[in-house]
Amino acid sequence: MSITPLAPHTRRAYDHRLREHVLRSGARSLARHVVIPRSTISTWQRRGLRPVVTIEPLHQDQEHLLDTITKLDRRVGVLAAVVRLLLALLRASGFSLAAKRLPDGAAKAGILRAIAGATPFLPLAVLLRIARLEPGRYHEWKRASTLACGLDDRSSCPRTSPSQLVPAEVANIKEMVLAPEYRHMPPGTLARYAQRVGRVFAPVTTWAKLIRERGWRRPRQRVHPAKPTVGVRATQANETWHVDTTILRLLDGTRAYLHAVIDNYSRKILAWTVAARLAPTATCQLLLAAGRHLVFAGRPLLYADSGVENVNGAVEATLLSACLDRVLAQVEIAFSNSMIEAFWRSLKHQWLYLNSLDSLARLRTLVEFYVEQHNTRMPHAAFHGQTPDEIYFGTAANLPAELAAAREQAPAARLASNRAMSCDRCLGRQASLPVVQIPP
Repeated sequence: MSITPLAPHTRRAYDHRLREHVLRSGARSLARHVVIPRSTISTWQRRGLRPVVTIEPLHQDQEHLLDTITKLDRRVGVLAAVVRLLLALLRASGFSLAAKRLPDGAAKAGILRAIAGATPFLPLAVLLRIARLEPGRYHEWKRASTLACGLDDRSSCPRTSPSQLVPAEVANIKEMVLAPEYRHMPPGTLARYAQRVGRVFAPVTTWAKLIRERGWRRPRQRVHPAKPTVGVRATQANETWHVDTTILRLLDGTRAYLHAVIDNYSRKILAWTVAARLAPTATCQLLLAAGRHLVFAGRPLLYADSGVENVNGAVEATLLSACLDRVLAQVEIAFSNSMIEAFWRSLKHQWLYLNSLDSLARLRTLVEFYVEQHNTRMPHAAFHGQTPDEIYFGTAANLPAELAAAREQAPAARLASNRAMSCDRCLGRQASLPVVQIPP
């Protein structure tokens, strides 16, 4: 029997400066490419430093250099850990700075991995402070990551949310919400009806939450009557007027009443007033002031609602003396008063609500400015660039054609201006282009 001799053990030798560096700063300061067994490091620590005679002694500058390298390695590790953690937070948030909840389990797992990778370089408390994560939530995420249900907020595991609806109940709710035979029932009534017939015993809030989150669109499209898209339209100025009143509250809580008359054909405000109380004579004064703009003999048709300021004896007498015919406006029919309502909306939201309404005098000044701008300077989309005053008095009949011609000429002028501009780069490129000879 032949015995195979054992291979000789190779004894590794290390430089004495590496041993001194490990004893002075610790094993963690070693670079990754330097691999020293732990048993060797423990032996060095147990025996300590030993006298070494070298040919050229270690200078003080070299010791300082080693200390600087150690500190820089430590700083690089800290910065890399912080950068990895911030990148994980950005990926989880979808690169958004809005403070939103993270329902996705994969995003939470990425943050946990980044924190675990940065723990050797920074304390856990510092990492949680950087991530703006509460310690309790962090430890809850770590416990949840070991469970089968995962980190998702909306876990499908019934054991984690035992009070949630079972799939059969959710299916019944969906069927009843989308069923055409129940489209006449609001969601609250439908939830109670489902309890009466014994199908689903769930609160109304649960029904509303499921309808909102899952986007269930109920078959409740309106068919009849068709909502009008075009209201009353006049064919000439002073053919149809609209009168209405709106209420505004000042800063001190008092009310102010705005009255106005608008011409249907031109959208011109014929008369307006601001009053501290709702007086029955306010409409009379408006109609008399608007009557001064009559440019043809006839009886304008006045649309007004059935408010007390429009239906009284004084208004009846004024209508008779001013040769006006009145129609009481109603909702969703041809006799609509929506044109003056649209003016109120523009006046309030585009001008009045942008200022402090502290007094009636201030309110009158603001209304006067906006009415003047509306009549003389603000072009209306329905008039192709003309203002209400120009439509009412017929002073700019050729303006739409002139604007159309200018719009057609603008692209050509823009193209010529851009082509005329040049820079050093464009000139150099033109000089480098080859000259092509076109045969005759």
